Formats: sequence, structure tokens, C-alpha cells
Amino acid sequence: MSTATTTAAARIPALNRPVALFGAIGAALLANLVVWLIGAAAGGTFEMTDAGQVQSVAPGGIIMMTVVPMFIGLGAAVLLSYKWIGVLRLAAVIGSVLAVATIAMTVSAGFDTASTIALSITHLTLVPALVLATEGLRRKLIEG
Repeated sequence: MSTATTTAAARIPALNRPVALFGAIGAALLANLVVWLIGAAAGGTFEMTDAGQVQSVAPGGIIMMTVVPMFIGLGAAVLLSYKWIGVLRLAAVIGSVLAVATIAMTVSAGFDTASTIALSITHLTLVPALVLATEGLRRKLIEG
């Protein structure tokens, strides 16, 4: 194992299951609300037209689309980690890939530029939250 890997792993604190789950959700939600505020200040409307109807996705959509997927995905990984610790690394990878891949839906939805950029960034904020939560929990479970 290289020194860089050992040093990076040592910086992630060991987290118990509730802190890993709810801490990650809370941190991602806070970050996404800050991104939304910055996007709104930059002139983003966070509105799109779907079937002739104008729909707004913020701030309620920001909250729902942060909390629900993380609670379901990370929550499932946290529960499965009782039987299989390896699920945590798998969850970090799958969750990160899904967060990045779903940016395509945001780009194709027809938001204004500031909203598209801000909403795309909200997808990216999930990645560090997922990785820190899963690695922190993994560390707690391995080290005891």
C-alpha cells in the first residue's frame, strides 16, 4: 500500500451508521441549497416547460432530489453493510456514477444556463458526500 493511500484513508473519520447516513444527507442538502442560492443570484430561474406547463424545481425540488435518492441508496447500503461490508465501496461507485450520469437529464430538460449549471453542480455534490459516508462507515466497521 502506498503512503498516499494510507494518508488519505487516515483523514476520513470513522462514522457510525446513523452519522454516515444522516450526516451525508445533511451535508449534501446544505451544499445543494448553497449552490441553488448562488444559481438564483446568478439569474437562474430553475424553471422548465414540460408539456406546456411551467414547472419550478427549486427549492423544493432541490430538497427532494437530494434527500430521497440519498436516503434510498445510501440507506440500503448502510443496511446491507450489516451482512456485507463490501457493499459500501460498491455503493460509493454506483451512487457516484448515477449522480454524474443523471446530469444528462438536467442538461436536456431545457433550463436556462445558470439553472443548468447550478443543477448540474448539485448532482456533483452527492459524490463526495457518498464517498465520505461509505468510507467513514467502512472504516468504523473494519476498525471497530
